[in-house]
Amino acid sequence: MEQNETDTNNALSSRNIGLDLVRVTEAAALAAGRWIGSGNFDAAHAAATDAMYNMLATLGIDACVAIGEDRLVDGAAVLCAGASFGRGEALCDLAVDPIDGTRLLVEGKPGAVSVVAVAPRHSIWASGPVEYLDKIVVDRDAAHVLVPECMDAPAAWTLALIARAKKKAVRDLTVVVLQRLRHHDLIQEIRATGARILLRQEGDAEGALEAAMSGAGVDVLMGIGGASQGALSACAVRSLGGGMLARLAPQSAEERGAIAQAGLDTSRVLTVEDLVTSDDIFFAATGITGTALLPGIAYRGNHAETHSLLIRAKTKTRRFIQAEYALEE
Repeated sequence: MEQNETDTNNALSSRNIGLDLVRVTEAAALAAGRWIGSGNFDAAHAAATDAMYNMLATLGIDACVAIGEDRLVDGAAVLCAGASFGRGEALCDLAVDPIDGTRLLVEGKPGAVSVVAVAPRHSIWASGPVEYLDKIVVDRDAAHVLVPECMDAPAAWTLALIARAKKKAVRDLTVVVLQRLRHHDLIQEIRATGARILLRQEGDAEGALEAAMSGAGVDVLMGIGGASQGALSACAVRSLGGGMLARLAPQSAEERGAIAQAGLDTSRVLTVEDLVTSDDIFFAATGITGTALLPGIAYRGNHAETHSLLIRAKTKTRRFIQAEYALEE
């Protein structure tokens, strides 16, 4: 086990894997960018998935997809969980989302990003049959007050803890919540406290990234969203020193049955350390239609501009990267 950890650390540290990952998200974003506002969900998804897969295949890393994309492209799910890259035994886990917010992208709305993370093998929580997680995400200033009791407590109690940690009034907090019918009661609870709410149509992972990053204008993300996005978000949250709680939240009888058959505990509260057990994490994201953190793809004649974020947990660094690509005639 000790030797395997050493091999994994060498695989992540002996080269600038971070910049390679940025090239991966840039490739996916550039491919998806041509479908902004097109209304063509399948074409945008296929273009971004192909671009991300092809770029990952050039990196020469021995990795296995832990959190992936199950939608089919030409009859195959090339980035599904279990897909492998490289020639040897997988030393790293990959978490990928070619487009977080595909519906936003094809409708020409802000909030779509391309995301990828890498960590040592078997360190990223595998969602398996779990489709939904109930989540709370905060930044490093409030991470220490996020306790398991928050998952069952009234929103007012949790927000009071966060406000005290951030030395502000509850009414000055900004909370991101997905706009879903299942969140009706949660939204009413938050509004009753006086806190401000940013309702998001999609972009669960991007919302968690905003909540985890100090100074991004969001104090907390709350509510039920995708399980795979939750595991991917945890890579960013841990890299930034933020706090996260999650719990399985099945939304259908089929999901509840699959979870029961797998023997998973729906009452267990997961921390960010449960969702990603290593601090040797690289996380990269590139804006497609633009977010509070990352401007979207800009096409300017014969070139395109991208804006990306690269975070490395071990060195506690985050870099904002602007790149210019010459476009083929």
